[in-house]
Amino acid sequence: MNLKYSDMLGAFPDKNARHISLVKYSKSSCGVDFLLNTAESWEKPGWFNANKRYKTDFFEFYFFRKASGHLFLSGKKLMLHDDTVLIISPYQQQEWHVEIDKLDYTFLIFQEEFINNFLSDKYFMYRLLYCYQNEHPTYFEMNEAEREPLLQLLRLTKHELHEPVADSYHMIVAYLYQFLLLLNRYYARLFQLPFAPPQNNYAYQYKQLLEKNITRKVRVNDYAEMMGISRVCLNKAVENEFGVTAMHLLKQRLLQEVKNNLLFSDLSVKEIAYRLNFSEPNHLMRFFKQQTGQTITQFMEEYRNEKH
Repeated sequence: MNLKYSDMLGAFPDKNARHISLVKYSKSSCGVDFLLNTAESWEKPGWFNANKRYKTDFFEFYFFRKASGHLFLSGKKLMLHDDTVLIISPYQQQEWHVEIDKLDYTFLIFQEEFINNFLSDKYFMYRLLYCYQNEHPTYFEMNEAEREPLLQLLRLTKHELHEPVADSYHMIVAYLYQFLLLLNRYYARLFQLPFAPPQNNYAYQYKQLLEKNITRKVRVNDYAEMMGISRVCLNKAVENEFGVTAMHLLKQRLLQEVKNNLLFSDLSVKEIAYRLNFSEPNHLMRFFKQQTGQTITQFMEEYRNEKH
């Protein structure tokens, strides 16, 4: 995979998926001493013309002033437009179909480790409604006035990155923290999501465990046992924080894993069913139809048609 972004990132083969490259953040090739960077598209052109499937090990935020073309993100086709924001969580499969000279954007990328090293809240990124989101889109419109406070924080961050002093790390974390929270408030208002102060960490711990265990654990009871609480307690916590049941959250995450396997692996439906702990392929096919309204065959045919 020939990435034009090679001055900043390194591409490594992912042994778990034959046709997907894993793009890893590299501090040394990035030219800064932090697991974070921000720049304008004209300063560091992207790799979106690769037309290859890949995923990254870091969070990505794009503020498009000008955009055209489309993107496949975890099996969904997103049409790119002016004045939009795109947020991509780590390890989401991507495939960009764009013309580089028609894109004008500001980006921010960072590894979760960067902010976790500073904050004691290990669930912070899972509290952000747009991170690891399977229910609502993470691609949405934002006009110039709305994005300006966020872009100003990125400009301040950029200054600290390129002219670091003794407390630059702390300043960058402070800017990032404010950036993420302001964007979270905007996202909550945009999609009218619950935004009350959390009563406990159970919902966020559940979300974290889903990301790490969805290929092995497909019952809500399994997660409640892992957390040492009852299923009733877990469900109440999830409903309070996300406005949906624990089962709904699990099914949405499981559905995304099924789609990822269908689109980005050479596994058969039978192999996917057993990999994701369905007792037989028919149960997987029934689950897929119930969640999407489509058969797997219809879904794959639609995907192939969208690519051409």
